[in-house]
Amino acid sequence: MPGFSLALGTPDLFSRQFKLLSVAVHPKRHRNGRRTCTVLASGKQQDDVPNILSAFAECGKGGTIIFPSDQNYWIAQRLNPVVDDVEIDWRGQWTFSNNLTHWRTNNYMVPFQNHRAAFILTGSSIRINGHSTSYTHIQGNGDTWYTSEAGNTQEGRPMPFVFWNVTNVQVSNFHIKDPALWALNIMNGTHMTFSDIKVNATATQAPYGANWVQNTDGFDTMDARNVSLTGLWYQGGDDCIAVKPRSYDITVTNVTCHGGNGIAIGSLGQYLEDSSVQNVLVDDVHVIRYNEDMHNSAYIKTWVGVPVPQSSYESAGLPRGGGWGNVSNITFSNFRVEGADGAPAITQDSGNNGSFGGTSKMLVSGVSFLNFTGWLNGNGRMGSVSCSKAELCFGVRFENVELRNGKNGTVNVNGTCKYVKEGGIRGLVGSGC
Repeated sequence: MPGFSLALGTPDLFSRQFKLLSVAVHPKRHRNGRRTCTVLASGKQQDDVPNILSAFAECGKGGTIIFPSDQNYWIAQRLNPVVDDVEIDWRGQWTFSNNLTHWRTNNYMVPFQNHRAAFILTGSSIRINGHSTSYTHIQGNGDTWYTSEAGNTQEGRPMPFVFWNVTNVQVSNFHIKDPALWALNIMNGTHMTFSDIKVNATATQAPYGANWVQNTDGFDTMDARNVSLTGLWYQGGDDCIAVKPRSYDITVTNVTCHGGNGIAIGSLGQYLEDSSVQNVLVDDVHVIRYNEDMHNSAYIKTWVGVPVPQSSYESAGLPRGGGWGNVSNITFSNFRVEGADGAPAITQDSGNNGSFGGTSKMLVSGVSFLNFTGWLNGNGRMGSVSCSKAELCFGVRFENVELRNGKNGTVNVNGTCKYVKEGGIRGLVGSGC
């Protein structure tokens, strides 16, 4: 699976289905000379995708598309508009239909981890303004999925918003509520800026302490370069942010993670390919325990170095692992932690069946955990580093990491290290360090 290039949602699909402008789309000339399309919802849960695609056909290249705030659009089929130089004024709400059977079989295949997508946006020079996160711009109807599966995530849940093969993108003031899977996902994107993003995945029927919202990542990158995110508020049960394979020059600041797994680099090395991640800064993060499912704070995770049989749908029942690459120049700084289970960590044994620990081919170096304050949920470690016998990690630094064991406990002083170069860890003492 060498890389991931666009293999779905081509312009032909788009133009073939919707050549004529729907009566629910009102085009006109804006005063700045741009073609402008205002889309009106059909109401009564009638499928609005034909109207939306008509607007993209008419105004998606050199124009402006408006979804007014008083409109609620019913999304009952997949869509992949291809655009160039488009402004999207997005105040109205897209609500994905609650027909789970339809979505499991009518979606776009995402090869990475055997996932699916419902809405993919492709193209260049894309500017999206949601104006305020008090609006819900995408309602993924995820609570229907959460309740149906009751914590046992099944194959076929669609991501509600994927950027695939894009460049020069700006997104601001945007809110995704109850995504069925990863909320906002970048695959093959360059020169992208995001500001003031909100993601809220809440399972209303889940018993307290039960995590029914796995795989509801807030913001993910893969095959991405020059991406910045300023301002993310996340509530859910998985990675608040996950920086995945072949992500370079990623900057993230001002993040609140309300439950879930904190900030992740990975997972990496799941497939037989280069899975490098380099030049990542994550700064000013508030990690808050919620519903007893705040598992991690900041961590790097890579797979074992040989393909190992897997049973989960995410591996499509095939052996996974054996990828290679460099994880370098990674900085996690200024974290305020309130009750995470895990201290800052590096772990390189994902996918292990008990026989292949320490075999990862991912070389981890130049990683800094700086200025962590707060408390952990019954965890007495300051941090942990478990790397690879094949690629001993080095250049890992813990500085001003002061995390208490329990809300009113004492500050942790020790950590654990495994498979690291001599002198390769600074600021962490304990077994193997």
